[in-house]
Amino acid sequence: MGWAALCLAAVGPAIAAPSSVVLSCAVAYLPQRSTWVREVRIDWDKKAVRRLRIDGVEPYGFSLLPGGVMTAIDNERIQIDLVARQWQSDFRGQATGQGRCETVPG
Repeated sequence: MGWAALCLAAVGPAIAAPSSVVLSCAVAYLPQRSTWVREVRIDWDKKAVRRLRIDGVEPYGFSLLPGGVMTAIDNERIQIDLVARQWQSDFRGQATGQGRCETVPG
C-alpha cells in the first residue's frame, strides 16, 4: 500500500473504497478571533493524491508531508495533518489559523 493510501486511511473508517475524502475543518483565525469552516476534498488513486480542493478552489500545487499535505491559496499557507486531523495556516506572518478537521460522511 502506498504512502498516500496509508495516510488517507488514517483519516477514518468512513472511507470504504479509496478514491476521495472530504474534511470539514473549523479553523480559528487570530488576531481576528473569527472561526471559519473550511472544506477540504482530497482525491487519490492507488498510486498518488491526484487532486486537492479547499473550499472548492484547486491550488496551483501541493506537497505531501509525512502524515499530511501542504499547499497555499492566495496568501494563506496551509498545512493539514491527516493523522492528527489538524489544520494550521499562516498569512505571511499577519495572521494564523488553527483548527480541527472531521471526516464528512459520504
